[in-house]
Amino acid sequence: MKRQRLHFKLLFLLMAGLFALLAAYGAYSVLTYGNRWFASNRNPRVRAQKESVIAGDILDRQGTVLATTAADGTRTYQAREAARRAVVHMVGDPQGQVSTGVETFQTSYLYGFRASFTELVRALTSGEARRGDNVTLTADSRLCTAIVSSFDGHSASYCKRGAAVVLNYRTGEVLAEVSLPNFDPAHISETLKDDAGRPFWNRVTQSIYPPGSTFKTVTEAAALRSLEDIGSFSYDCAETPLTVGTHEISDYGGGSHGTLDLSTAFARSCNKAFAELALRLGQRRLLQTAEEAGFNDNFLFRDLVVENSRFPLTAADDWELAASGFGQSSVAASPLHMCMIAGAVANDGVMMEPRLLRQVTSPAGRVRLAFTSQVYRRAFTPEVAERLRGDMRLVVTGGTGRAAAVNGVTVCGKTGTADSTEDGKPISYGWFIGFAQDDDLPFACAVLVEDIGEKTSGGAAAAPIAADIFLWLRQHQREIVDAPAQP
Repeated sequence: MKRQRLHFKLLFLLMAGLFALLAAYGAYSVLTYGNRWFASNRNPRVRAQKESVIAGDILDRQGTVLATTAADGTRTYQAREAARRAVVHMVGDPQGQVSTGVETFQTSYLYGFRASFTELVRALTSGEARRGDNVTLTADSRLCTAIVSSFDGHSASYCKRGAAVVLNYRTGEVLAEVSLPNFDPAHISETLKDDAGRPFWNRVTQSIYPPGSTFKTVTEAAALRSLEDIGSFSYDCAETPLTVGTHEISDYGGGSHGTLDLSTAFARSCNKAFAELALRLGQRRLLQTAEEAGFNDNFLFRDLVVENSRFPLTAADDWELAASGFGQSSVAASPLHMCMIAGAVANDGVMMEPRLLRQVTSPAGRVRLAFTSQVYRRAFTPEVAERLRGDMRLVVTGGTGRAAAVNGVTVCGKTGTADSTEDGKPISYGWFIGFAQDDDLPFACAVLVEDIGEKTSGGAAAAPIAADIFLWLRQHQREIVDAPAQP
């Protein structure tokens, strides 16, 4: 009998422990995945609430209304079509075609799910239709519009698909998020839904691409921390390709760079030198640095849905390892993540969580959420970040990124030209990642241009857009920094 009671006690304790674990997991899931549940079109509670609550407004950091609800219940956007299109992947659309936009991902605020019991009672007794919260973003719609104009203003990016993102690397604030092709949320046709260019897809956060030579930032960081003799590194870059196994590695244009130290190999973007570095590092050390920079992590950011970046856990052979060193093989990253990496270099190795919500206010004007910054991880040591800043400055002053230079701004960066396939056909991507190394311009950016063609590089296609971005930031510096949170 005593043994039976003991068994019952043990069973009770086991059940109590399981319930406690279930409750803890439930609380964790709500905190971590809550917005993702609300963003689902299959959520019946959300569908019901959307029929009875007037959605709150979405504003940018300057107070410009990006989305509001008209008197007849229609969701309306900015008056200028160019402005509507520029922010559509960030804001979303009335049909939810952009599955990760604010209109969908912040449903819990916009449709009043965060209202207190007192607010619900007041709404019921007032006899008026209940309204959701107003959401103010960290982004500036003017900058987004200017970026789209920049893509159209350069021959190498005109009418190309692509993406651009701008972050404050000290706070994590997203200043701009642009994906091309875009569309007008006020006019969504059935033809548009079948467009092979995938206009509803947010290339900033949802697409991952081979980062090409922009990944040399990570490879150099691994070499600086792991190779004792890296200070005396020298590589003789001849015109003949580097043979690794049965593959040959060449540089853009097939030319030679001569004898290079680490800094000049980085500034001139020598693939052969960085393939050699990857082979010397080995898979384990290169993987460790890549994962410290966020590769292979599960991005569960509070304000944004971001596709995870990939770095191969194992290398099939020396060729795979060598190609990883210059951002090929199966390495893949989103433009947002590559922007975060550039920002971490600028921020002494500290990578901030990207934030898009600046403030949320109730219909009565009560601040429900105020912006807070959050460190995501330490990607690099301060010493490694300092060396990378110097070498990224060389890229812009005398290397492959000279087209990103802006008078009055200390621009540092890295170009990239990556090769892949799409629908069985070869395709090239042009990259630029970089930042302003100025105390009053703490901004990083990433620019990606798709299908740039064989004779165009990231330095020619993406770097000029980055220059336009940094010029715009310098010209609007005070407005950006001093913009008050909206009531």
